[in-house]
Amino acid sequence: MKTFIGRDKELKRLKKLLNNEISHLIVVKGRRRIGKSRLLQEFGNAVGKTHIFSGLPPEKEITGQDQRNEFARQLDIHFNLKGLDTQDWGNLFWHLAQQTQTGRVLVVLDEISWMAHDDPTFLPKLKVAWDLYFKQNPKLILALCGSISTWIEKNILSSTGFMGRQSLIISLDELPLKDCTEFWNHQNHISAYEKLLLLSVTGGVPRYLEEIDPRQSSEQNIKDLCFTKEGILFSEFDQIFSDLFSDQKDLYRSIVENLAAGPLEAKILFERCGMNGSGGDYNHVENLEKAGFLMRDFTWNISDEKFSKLSRYRLRDNYCRFYLKYILPNKNKILQNGFSDLHIASLPEWSSIMGLQVENLILHNRHLIQQALDISPQEIICDNPYFRRPTTRKSGCQIDYMIQTRFNTLYLCEIKFSRNTIQKDIIEELQQKIQKFSPPKNFSIRPVLIHCNSVSENVEESYYFSKIINFAEFLE
Repeated sequence: MKTFIGRDKELKRLKKLLNNEISHLIVVKGRRRIGKSRLLQEFGNAVGKTHIFSGLPPEKEITGQDQRNEFARQLDIHFNLKGLDTQDWGNLFWHLAQQTQTGRVLVVLDEISWMAHDDPTFLPKLKVAWDLYFKQNPKLILALCGSISTWIEKNILSSTGFMGRQSLIISLDELPLKDCTEFWNHQNHISAYEKLLLLSVTGGVPRYLEEIDPRQSSEQNIKDLCFTKEGILFSEFDQIFSDLFSDQKDLYRSIVENLAAGPLEAKILFERCGMNGSGGDYNHVENLEKAGFLMRDFTWNISDEKFSKLSRYRLRDNYCRFYLKYILPNKNKILQNGFSDLHIASLPEWSSIMGLQVENLILHNRHLIQQALDISPQEIICDNPYFRRPTTRKSGCQIDYMIQTRFNTLYLCEIKFSRNTIQKDIIEELQQKIQKFSPPKNFSIRPVLIHCNSVSENVEESYYFSKIINFAEFLE
């Protein structure tokens, strides 16, 4: 097993539970491949005894009986329990509780929504088993773990049956950049720009980062992971939507596909997906948002400091966008080994697509920008990509990332990803944006340039920008 990287805060919270001589019910949720099971395995090293059980992916032919049979098979592997009655979850939970009645022990029910598939008695009987059996061991920790955050929130966190019973809830997100760099084994001779190129494809998803071969260039790693039929990221997209969304996978996939080219307002998104904008449609995008694949960016009114009703949905997951823009259109060619001699940087629109990827990565790590600008969270009123529709009085405008502070200061951040040195025309480009933006009076405008490689001396010596931030330096 590879070295465990990151999740220091989460591990600290988990280990704190060991200080109390009471049983604990905990919930761990997050997108597929984000490292939920791996985190609990690492925590298990501190606990001592660990027993992990997982449900079957809910394919159409998988029944509730299949799930119970599989759980019984895993019970047999852990405790040598043969010939169990698998007709009832209550019976299976009782046997598990009997085997974990003494000593410090961690029990993990992984992909719990899969276990509960096709059996409405699963959760009620788990609740009864917790109250009557599992809690009898004051050193037991029962972890409920799953990739479908909406299912967990509806059926566990908001359920009257489990309300108030959770000692800890952990929502795992992508790893921060400082942890991502450790997957290169501290090889300092690899440039930050090269690391950023690969992270723009994988994001901070631990399972994808584990596949990095530090001995190879980022371009070669991307080719191996994405543009060979054996690469983990070649088939990952289909697996995500099959595992998480089952019979509704086509609808969810359509939503993601329509956001691959850029953010969209809800009305336009629904039209392109053939949806009518009902409450159920909003539930679908909300499910994708809670699962970590989408982000809803709200713009705001600068003068009264209130968020607007105007918002856009953005494809937050870098891998999904890269798959839809580059892997899927070339799928047949990849199956025929057509990329063996191709330089991926020569692909059509490579620079512009990678620019969107990097911009997304920067937005996900915006706290680093705030730190570089020496802005404390308490000073910030609003921060987001900023956009405005054109009206009869004002033209439409769009700012890559803007921060409004309590001191009537607006930091307008222009994000540029380029292999080449950024030249002085970037100043005119931002000036035009500011002119369209037309800020209210009594506000200070501070232009900020965020780049990932280098800028020309002309740009630096112009003193136009309040701050020039080389984002690649955060990976050094």
